[in-house]
Amino acid sequence: MDEDNTMIISYDNLWKLLIDKRMNKSELAKKTRLSTSTIAKMSRGEPVALMVLVRICDYLNCDIGDIVSVRRD
Repeated sequence: MDEDNTMIISYDNLWKLLIDKRMNKSELAKKTRLSTSTIAKMSRGEPVALMVLVRICDYLNCDIGDIVSVRRD
């Protein structure tokens, strides 16, 4: 990977999906048994384990691409 192109992880699609479902981050954490620190990492755009994303997708009945995107900055 070129040093000039930083990979940016965005969970914006997840946050929009939660709004559509009238759910907040705390409810998501509780329903998916995720720690608040994991949700905080996602809020800061930090990477999380693939199994975290799979658990969220399973609960929300969606695909990973529906909740996370990666772009070069």
